[in-house]
Amino acid sequence: VQLQASGGGLVQAGGSLRLSCAASGRTFSIYNMGWFRQAPGKEREFAARINWSGSSTVYTDSMKGRFTISRDNAKNTVYLQMNSLKPEDTAVYYCAAGISGDPRTTGYDYWGQGTLVTVSS
Repeated sequence: VQLQASGGGLVQAGGSLRLSCAASGRTFSIYNMGWFRQAPGKEREFAARINWSGSSTVYTDSMKGRFTISRDNAKNTVYLQMNSLKPEDTAVYYCAAGISGDPRTTGYDYWGQGTLVTVSS
């Protein structure tokens, strides 16, 4: 499966953005989907994951309550709604797809190219 992330941009602190990740192929609905981010000079970190059916989500603590992951299997797309953005949310955001494994680390086989989110103070 090929993944294409979009929706990044420049936003002021307190603002919102919605990221999208479009997947190619007809098997999108079997994949668990995740969002990760990598800030300048830092390691990549897990943000959120949604299971294949959309019935289960996992978030990293710092994003819980501000970020919402969702998916539309009919459109082969996963979303990350980001509210109350902070300057420390500035990073390149990546989407990923996988079938099994730890949802926070190794559970992904395919990665998108990333989309840059910049939050100004």
